[in-house]
Amino acid sequence: MSISKPSDPKEPGANSAREWVQILSKYREPQLWRSLFELGVSLGPFILLWALACWALSVSYGLAFAISVLNAGFLVRLFAIQHDCGHGAFFNNRQVSDWVGRALGVLTLTPYDVWRRTHSMHHSAAGNLARRGIGDVHTITVDEYRALSPLWRLHYRMYRHPLTLFGLGPGYIFILQNRLPIGLMTAGWRYWTSAMGTNLALAAGVALILYFGGLAALLLVFLPTILIAASIGVWLFFIQHQFEETSWDREEDWQLHDAALHGSSYYDLPTILRWFSANIGVHHVHHLYSRIPFYRLPEVLRDHTVLTGMNRMTLAESFACSRLHLWDERSKRLLSFRQANALYGAP
Repeated sequence: MSISKPSDPKEPGANSAREWVQILSKYREPQLWRSLFELGVSLGPFILLWALACWALSVSYGLAFAISVLNAGFLVRLFAIQHDCGHGAFFNNRQVSDWVGRALGVLTLTPYDVWRRTHSMHHSAAGNLARRGIGDVHTITVDEYRALSPLWRLHYRMYRHPLTLFGLGPGYIFILQNRLPIGLMTAGWRYWTSAMGTNLALAAGVALILYFGGLAALLLVFLPTILIAASIGVWLFFIQHQFEETSWDREEDWQLHDAALHGSSYYDLPTILRWFSANIGVHHVHHLYSRIPFYRLPEVLRDHTVLTGMNRMTLAESFACSRLHLWDERSKRLLSFRQANALYGAP
């Protein structure tokens, strides 16, 4: 990944994050017709594929499962729309955004108000070593890792293993952890209402699935769609900040806009994956100005091509990021355990 030079002398340089904020502000207004269209082409097929998968149970369990796997892509897209609602980027009316987000939160198994608050904390602290722990992928420095006991080093290694991060972890987060307002347990009734309200709606939904479709519908339609979408979502979130040349700093050196621009990737996906992920790969722009609707992010890249060269990563390149584990404050790079041992010796 590299940072290209500005192609237009009027464009701010690669380090002028604050200047980019001013430029990007003109893209913040959502278009009502476009938002409704994007919601329709995401929610409509999701519901139809759900019905088709349930019908397919009477024909072939394998066919029902395959349809559910495909439907996971639409669920990822619905989560991305929920994400835009949380940023107030999908509708001009804040209340409309919030209620659409809450409704989608039932489908994504995510209490909307809890998620919106923790995600806001992520945006306000991304790349700040003093403010880790909420809404991020847990990352420690080389020195912190070397200071751990052998047991806690093993714990961190297990946590950072791909099987945990993208296999067991997503299911735990969306099916179990999201049932409580984790991180906001003492922050007030609003977050408990969000979590418990989502839980009640989910319980009613699961009861209907069991009543009309039986256990097969739960195991071969509901769960595959949820678990595969969760794994894809966690992978996308991981790749947005966990790359070699990302940005982490101590409190005294950390700057919000610089961390947003230089600590977030541009995940240059194939067109079909870009559509299903609702352009969330244009994450450096999103983090710098989160009020831009996802469907306007390509417009930003077309108008300011210099941004396409910042922190760019292809699908093929991205898989290597799963082998990065520790932030090295000396070289300002994310390293694998093996690289850290080679540079500094085994703990």
